[in-house]
Amino acid sequence: MIDKDTIDKIMEATNIVDVVSEFVTLRKTGINYKGLCPFHDDKTPSFIVSPTKGICHCFACGKGGNAVNFLMEHEQITYPDALRWLANKYNIEIQERELSAEEKQLASDRESMFVVNEWAKKYFQDILKNNPDGQAIGLQYFRSRGIRDDIIEKFNLGYALPRRDALSKAAIAAGYNAEYLVKTGLCYRKDNGELVDRYAGRVIFPWFSVSGKVNAFGGRLLDSRTKGVQQKYVNSPESDIFHKERELYGLFQAKREIAKQDHVYMVEGYTDVIAMHQCGICNVVANSGTALSIHQVRALHRFTPNITLLYDGDEAGIHAAMRGTDMLLSEGMNIKVLLLPDGDDPDSFSRKHSAEEFKKYVEENQTDFIRFKSEVMLKGVNDPVKRSEAITSIVRSVSVIPNQITRDTYIHECADRLRINEQTLINTMNAFIRGDIDNAQKEQEREQRREAREQATLNPNNQNVPDNQNIPDNPGASLSPSGFSAPNPIEPLLVRLIIQHGSDVIYRNIETEDGNTINLTVAQFIDYDLSQDNLSFSDPIHQTILHEVALHSGEDGFSPDTFFSTYHDINVSNVATRYSFNKYQLCRSLEMNPDEESIRLNTIHLLSDFREYTVQEMMNKLKVRLAEAQRDRNGDEVRKILKEMMDIRQLRDTIADSIGKSLVR
Repeated sequence: MIDKDTIDKIMEATNIVDVVSEFVTLRKTGINYKGLCPFHDDKTPSFIVSPTKGICHCFACGKGGNAVNFLMEHEQITYPDALRWLANKYNIEIQERELSAEEKQLASDRESMFVVNEWAKKYFQDILKNNPDGQAIGLQYFRSRGIRDDIIEKFNLGYALPRRDALSKAAIAAGYNAEYLVKTGLCYRKDNGELVDRYAGRVIFPWFSVSGKVNAFGGRLLDSRTKGVQQKYVNSPESDIFHKERELYGLFQAKREIAKQDHVYMVEGYTDVIAMHQCGICNVVANSGTALSIHQVRALHRFTPNITLLYDGDEAGIHAAMRGTDMLLSEGMNIKVLLLPDGDDPDSFSRKHSAEEFKKYVEENQTDFIRFKSEVMLKGVNDPVKRSEAITSIVRSVSVIPNQITRDTYIHECADRLRINEQTLINTMNAFIRGDIDNAQKEQEREQRREAREQATLNPNNQNVPDNQNIPDNPGASLSPSGFSAPNPIEPLLVRLIIQHGSDVIYRNIETEDGNTINLTVAQFIDYDLSQDNLSFSDPIHQTILHEVALHSGEDGFSPDTFFSTYHDINVSNVATRYSFNKYQLCRSLEMNPDEESIRLNTIHLLSDFREYTVQEMMNKLKVRLAEAQRDRNGDEVRKILKEMMDIRQLRDTIADSIGKSLVR
């Protein structure tokens, strides 16, 4: 358990821009920073980070919060683990008590798997460096490939002993549960229940999540054993912490350089990534021979929209360059392609050339993807039908590009290069675009029908709660909105006012019954004013925000947005964060700071609107009850309802009168 003093130290040291920048490329806009939201498919930057408030927020999907909230949501980790992540980043020592056996049992499987993987990474490294077999076989293999010791350390490379139970026995001896050895894929069980090491006799390439957690391993058979072997590489199986379609090898080591260079190189394998790092090109990742997925593309797009596909020049390399490119284009990526001389991959090419030669070759030979596709598909093609199919495929690729100007530029270039009427290409492209729109609409309609069927299955009788079920017996005695069918639309406006101005004083030197004088802040006045009529917010989170700000707003230096950025309840913190941001912000020179009088009048207006809406809702419900009573010819009920309606009208007049007095005070 982490004590409060340590939590305070962590939060004090935390810089929200530093933290978010670990996962999202940010660009300064005024006093804030902006980037693509990591929580949804964001085509245009809608994710705002405020260094002054210490919070972030997406105006599209609404997610955000302080640094802890961000890490919990992005990395799917617990509150204590998010604090440990920050403590590690800012070199803050955490003293924690030992967890009890019961608490260890309650720890999530997910976290236990990360713990086991971290241990395995260190185990493989130790074998490589200190075990005689590791040094003679594993380390010698890496050195034979020209991999330097600093690169071995950078990528945490290791070696697994050939004995098929070496790791499992070491892990169990160290106190780790065999269940997690299987769940992570480090081991598997035979039919007789025997544990077998998955990577025995292989050199090890750990996979890291974007935040640096070990979520998987790749193991490669050594050269002397690969002849005739189909599975040269073995990767961790799918698990709760590893989904290969969502991961890119080397992204953790490359993310800073990708953001710095605003560019990423995509290669095929582990050793390609490592070779390029060794020659000084560090903004490189690998999809490890699998088809590129939408998740991987979006993960890269958060750091840069510019990508170069770097493959060897044989038929397989050309096929790899073609694969998934339409997906990249549709996500707004700018693609270039570089094919190395036939017979070379980035690993072998880097060993034949100096770092300077490698970099120069890359810069001079990478080409625009559309040009590359045109050259590849039309090379030596004379048959009109095949040529038509190739051109159609090229236009199809252009059609998925979201930016209209980019599409038009490519179409114009294709028309010149291919010597085809530009309007013909435009008509073909537009047909593709219309088809995609129609397909998307049909898919949306199918999804809506599916949801409707599911809803009908869940609620076959479509039963609704009668509107008049929660009407209080004496509505004139209380304005509590609980039970109303629609939320009060003024409530969010009041909460935003509380977050942005809740600690501002709007009434000064108010005399109390004991003869003392006090000042009232916005939050204190709202809290007091609503309580006089037994009113409260319908949303419990809103009510918590009001209570906390009213309680603390008299304290020196209290700021609602800062207070809630470190609030213990993540749901309250996220809602408060949402209200602390204005979607449209002026630059500092144009900002208008409202004075005390304007804030006071705004508070009064909103409170009056809140009451008016509440009273009107009560009156509407009474009218429904009155119509039902008249239909049933229930005289006693009619008279009772008419009396309640008279009380409501008097209350409405009282509210209007009090508003007038407040406004001229």
